Amino acid sequence: MATQWLQLRAGKRAWLQIKEQGLSEADIKLLVGASGGPKWFVLQGLDRYLFGELFAQREQPLDLLGTSAGAWRFAALGQKDPVAASELFARLYSTQTYSAKPDVKEITDEARKLLAEYIPDNAVQEILSQERFRHHWIVVRCRGLTASEGKRQLVGLLASAAANSLKRRWLGKFYERVIFHHPASPATFAEHWNDLPTRFATLSQDNFKQALLATGSIPLVLEGVRDIPGAPAGIYRDGGVTDYHFDLDFSGVDGLVLYPHFHHEVIPGWFDKRLKSRRTSGSLWPNVILLTPTQEFIDSLPYQKIPDRKDFAELDASERIKYWQKAVDQGKWMADQLHDWIATDKIRDHVQLWQ
Repeated sequence: MATQWLQLRAGKRAWLQIKEQGLSEADIKLLVGASGGPKWFVLQGLDRYLFGELFAQREQPLDLLGTSAGAWRFAALGQKDPVAASELFARLYSTQTYSAKPDVKEITDEARKLLAEYIPDNAVQEILSQERFRHHWIVVRCRGLTASEGKRQLVGLLASAAANSLKRRWLGKFYERVIFHHPASPATFAEHWNDLPTRFATLSQDNFKQALLATGSIPLVLEGVRDIPGAPAGIYRDGGVTDYHFDLDFSGVDGLVLYPHFHHEVIPGWFDKRLKSRRTSGSLWPNVILLTPTQEFIDSLPYQKIPDRKDFAELDASERIKYWQKAVDQGKWMADQLHDWIATDKIRDHVQLWQ
């Protein structure tokens, strides 16, 4: 029996539809990408398949929702050659190196250099002038001490974490969710997201790179992005603070939601990682298809784990780069399996009900 590298779980509505009809690219109306830093390397093979094959001839609009690494991954879509762009991003990110003890400025400067090479000005124009792939990025606008840098920011983070542990909606006292969206998208699927203070801003040539940098600006690791054009004045940081793996209402999506994810758990916000009672489930997302690596896949990786940011500190640069490239290479196994399941209609046999 062939090894199964990919696990496919679906909410009840999506599960029934796949069981009855299989899955075609036209069924999918929203593609979702989570925060998680280098964890995304195991998904790059899936991205290559989705960007270069499944959605390559798509005619109807596909909405994209991402925070942090998810938003950066999806910035390849809408470019002239999205597969080449995705591979470039993987190479630039995986080969980043820093001094022995990098500070916030050094890490921020390196992120800006990566962004300039990955998304040159002509790529911004390409993305904004097409309407097939409609980007939506979540960024948080900070309030109070969370808008500071250094120790004052740490105090604000600790206070917001404490508030979140009591009630998630209390995060709204510290952060405002801002959804930057493609100019061709009315973002109607998100108009009822009122669990936290939420507002919308249109992506433009003037703010595209700043918004993308902001959604990956991890607190205490990178500098916040100040006063993004087309959005309220303030300090903006990583969208994963409020929406790490998402716990949002997708019922406004007129179709299925495809979510390639690197972990079997879906954690709503950054501060919920240790709150085991807070996990998103298929019962909350009836139209979502969740794709994740199996334990067999994870066990096949070096160190029997997917990459993470700790690797910067725990491995020397050459070993880390080799390990991360291995994760990218092996991720193609999941892509090949998904391609086979869709092409042969075996996906009906492999989809599980996610509850």
